[in-house]
Amino acid sequence: MALKRPSILLNMPNPARIYTCLQCRSMHRLNAPVMTIPKPTPFVPDAQTFLTLIGRNMSQHAAKFPTWDALFTLTSDQLRESGVEPARARKYLLWWRERYRNGIMGIGGDLKNVKDGIAELRIVEVPSTRPMDQAATLTKSAAMRKVIMNVEPTVALPVDPAAAPVEGKEAPVAVNLTEYDLAKATEAKGFRIIQGSTIGGTGIEAVKGYQGVAMLKIQDGLWEQRRGHKVDGGERRKAEVRYKRRAQERKNSR
Repeated sequence: MALKRPSILLNMPNPARIYTCLQCRSMHRLNAPVMTIPKPTPFVPDAQTFLTLIGRNMSQHAAKFPTWDALFTLTSDQLRESGVEPARARKYLLWWRERYRNGIMGIGGDLKNVKDGIAELRIVEVPSTRPMDQAATLTKSAAMRKVIMNVEPTVALPVDPAAAPVEGKEAPVAVNLTEYDLAKATEAKGFRIIQGSTIGGTGIEAVKGYQGVAMLKIQDGLWEQRRGHKVDGGERRKAEVRYKRRAQERKNSR
C-alpha cells in the first residue's frame, strides 16, 4: 500500500513545503545506486567509437565526453546542460549506456583481436565430438566442425597502394590455424556461415581473394536502433485519422 504524505505538509507555507521536499530529494539521492563504469573493449576503445557505433548522429557530441568515465557518469541534467539535444537523443544515449553497462553490446562488441578499427573473421575447422560431425562431407573433414573465429588481422588490413603486389597468393578454404594462432583466436558470436564458405552478419565485408575470410569495420550506425515511423498520426490518433479519411472519401464519392 502506498504511503500518503502527512496532511501537515500540505498546510505548511510554500517555502517550508519546498524545503521539506528538497530534503526528501536529498535523502533519495543518498540511496541512489552507484553507477559502475564498464571497461572499454578492443572494438569499443573510447567514447568517440561508442557514439559512432550507436548511430543517430550521436558522434557529433563526442567533444562533450573527454574521457570514457565521463560518458558513463554524466547524468541526464548534465547532458542537457552540455548541449545534448533533443531529449530523445539523451534518452537514446542513456538507454545504450545502460545496455553496455549490463554487458549487452551490438555485433562485434566482444571481439578481442581488433587493429585500426578492423576485426578479421575466418572460417576454421575445430575438433568436434558431436555424432553429426564424425563423418566427413564435401565441405568439412571427419570429426571436425566449422566455426567462425576472430583472428589477428592479416589479410583484412588495408594494403598500401605503393607496396609491391604479393605474387603467388592463394585463396585459403577454411584452413586450420596453427596452434600458436589458434591460441590467440576467439570464437565470434552473432555471425553465421552461409553455404559452407561465406561469413554473414550485419556490417560484414568479404575479403576479396580469400574464401572464408571477412572483416568487420567500425562504422557509423553499426549498432543503431532505428526509430519507428508514425503511420496515420501514430498509435493514439490512428483510429481518428483513418475514420476522418474514410468519411472524406465517402463524401467525395457522392
